[in-house]
Amino acid sequence: MSSFRHLVPELRLFHGPDSLDSLYRELERLGSRRAVILCGASLVREGAALDLVRQAMGDRCAGVIAGVQAHSPLHAVGAAAGELQRLAADAVLAVGGGSAVVTARAASILLAEGGDARQLCTARDDTGVLRSPKLLAPKLPQLVVPTTPTTATLKAGSAVLDPVDGKRLALFDPKTRAKAVFIHPELLKTPPRELVVSAGLNTLAMALEGLMSRSGDPFSDGLLMHATRLLARRLPEAGRSDDVAMRTDLMFASLICGHGTDYTGAGIAIPLGHAISARFHIDNGITNAIVLPHVVRFNAETAEAGLEKLASALGRPASGAAAASATIEALETMFDELGTPRRLRDIGVSRESLPELAAISMEDWFVRDNPRRVRDADELQQVLDSAW
Repeated sequence: MSSFRHLVPELRLFHGPDSLDSLYRELERLGSRRAVILCGASLVREGAALDLVRQAMGDRCAGVIAGVQAHSPLHAVGAAAGELQRLAADAVLAVGGGSAVVTARAASILLAEGGDARQLCTARDDTGVLRSPKLLAPKLPQLVVPTTPTTATLKAGSAVLDPVDGKRLALFDPKTRAKAVFIHPELLKTPPRELVVSAGLNTLAMALEGLMSRSGDPFSDGLLMHATRLLARRLPEAGRSDDVAMRTDLMFASLICGHGTDYTGAGIAIPLGHAISARFHIDNGITNAIVLPHVVRFNAETAEAGLEKLASALGRPASGAAAASATIEALETMFDELGTPRRLRDIGVSRESLPELAAISMEDWFVRDNPRRVRDADELQQVLDSAW
């Protein structure tokens, strides 16, 4: 009999056309009088959707920071931290996709801890073990109005991009988990289809890696299998439709997956996707989709039980060694329907860059949770070679 712990963090979720009616009360509950919105410039330009949020905040809105950039680069996060200080913020409301959510959390960490992100992030100690420092300072309460189906919404980790060396700095602090989440149909209409597809593909990669993980429990299995079913049914529509019901299902898939993977971690697809995306400025979901079938093959022998669950959730039940093939076939059928690139060379990744990408990926926390033990960067390069 295996032993496990399943500790559920606080979550206050509001969904529907009246969801923002609860925003003012949630700010009041948190004691916030100077909440600051953090979003991307496109939401400010669009105007109407952001106005809904501002109106719901009433006199508790202290300002808007529209400095969110893709991949949450360190300079943008630092600038956001400075603006939070200037505006005397006592809470942060992230409006947008994963970059907005991560930037809000990371900026709050930098503001509170007052240090260099490179000193606050997860790093290898003298024995080669990855360790996350304890970030003890109180953090600004986080609230989220997500617009894309990102797993970042419910997480406690914030990975920001260091543009100097292309590495991701992982900042982990449970105190930055969202205190409240608001799913509103008008906000779900704002992102273009390609962003919804990319976020959905990233969620799919997280769900698949979670189910392949050596960790997990019956609760996380149930969450991740249902997230995978929703994604398999709805994600192919995302490239050809703006249907709000479809986008809502994808949003719930991302929230369910984000919660489920708290108990499983991920594997090597996410680090590889992050490294490629940061270096070549490609959306994470697209790079994840390219490497995922090759990651499944890499893990096939050691993740048989998880692959059986995946094959079932993807509508192609199979057992034993056949589960890996069934999973890959289901993925490739979905990717064909979405029209996503299938090879790294198709998105401009040079073969000469693969050793560096493998070395960067090897530093990622998620690699340690891969079901097949990764001994060195050469093994990651073999996966990249097969995807190239």
